[in-house]
Amino acid sequence: MTKKASAKAKAAESAPPKSRIREYLSILGPGFITGAADDDPSGIATYSIAGAQFGTGLLWLSWFSWPLMAAVQNMCARIGMVTGMGLAGALRQKFPKPVMIVVCVSLLIANTINVGSDLTAMADAASLLTGLSSHIYVVLFGLGISWAIVQFRYYQIANVLKWLALALAAYIVTGFLSHPNWSDILHSFVTVRIPSAGGFATVVAILGTTISPYLFFWQSAQEVEEDKALGRRILIQRQGATNKQLRNRKIDVAIGTFFSNLIMFFVIICTALTLNAHGITQVSTTKEVARALEPFAGKFAMLLYTVGIIGVGLLAIPTLTGSAAYAFSETFRWRHGLDEKWWHARAFYGVIVLSGLVGIGMDWLNVNPILALYWTAVINGVLAPFLLVGVWLIAGDKKIMLGQPSTRLSLITVGLTILIMFGVCVGALVT
Repeated sequence: MTKKASAKAKAAESAPPKSRIREYLSILGPGFITGAADDDPSGIATYSIAGAQFGTGLLWLSWFSWPLMAAVQNMCARIGMVTGMGLAGALRQKFPKPVMIVVCVSLLIANTINVGSDLTAMADAASLLTGLSSHIYVVLFGLGISWAIVQFRYYQIANVLKWLALALAAYIVTGFLSHPNWSDILHSFVTVRIPSAGGFATVVAILGTTISPYLFFWQSAQEVEEDKALGRRILIQRQGATNKQLRNRKIDVAIGTFFSNLIMFFVIICTALTLNAHGITQVSTTKEVARALEPFAGKFAMLLYTVGIIGVGLLAIPTLTGSAAYAFSETFRWRHGLDEKWWHARAFYGVIVLSGLVGIGMDWLNVNPILALYWTAVINGVLAPFLLVGVWLIAGDKKIMLGQPSTRLSLITVGLTILIMFGVCVGALVT
């Protein structure tokens, strides 16, 4: 343990004692929020389309992607906890500024397209429930979320995001309402196969929406925000981490990523046993999925699916806009952080608001959400493996990691993930 980590341990020991339940709940933080935020409306749409087109044929991806996602997010968390900086700040120490600018711009473009698609999905869901024009809800959701991020402080936003993660439970209930045959489900779950006729492209889409660059930046940025919320405003106060802190975060990340992949599992089951089983294989939006669900799973299932879309959108959009803002701020050394007043961090909040406004504009310009999602997947597919190489190099650098680099098992697992993501990237270009 480093001297800085030891100092953080003493500070933790001097804190007032917690009850056992509160201690367990306190472990759930950045890892849980980031894992849940991975299942944004675009991700739910991707899983729904996979279930409708291929039935339970791609159900195995729900366990295959879990250890890969967990290893990546845990590595990003460790970088933030040990260095006291976000991912972009750590990468800046190893890569030239022009490279970082390309990363930031690519991330902003991909995230903003994703924000626009998510806003459209949320607005469609709200329109189904109320009958009002979806254009109205796009503006309300877009402006409301941007305002809340600027107005509220980090601990307030983090607490709200934790509760919003519970919206994902709607898909677990919806999966059970589809009356699955669990022996058949188990067989599909353990059988690794890629369906023909476009199956590989869907695998690319699922992996792309599960291991996404915006999650890397958000995870590490939250670690810094957690320390700032505890009064560690100076960099040296945030550096280093105790074994207990690293272990707790590993549990946090494992639970968050497990929850994320569990939702993928149930969304695929739901659409496979209702839509695909009745010959409905061509759905392209969450609105179409929700309407198609009602005749086979009932109105309650349709309502749960729809309400879930709104809940996960409220959870995911702050992470999408926020991750790009952190990346730009750390690259250009802007003052930043969700605890900063907007007039002290105008550029940081400006990126957040800009991303939200452009996302709103995408709906009013009638941008095809499916085409937008395709280009998001292309950008993320190209950016993710290269960015993971940078994460891997930083995590293994003893100097940058202040003598607390990632473990050999972690480096091997993320290295394997990089090879898989590069293979997925090549496959996407070929198909």
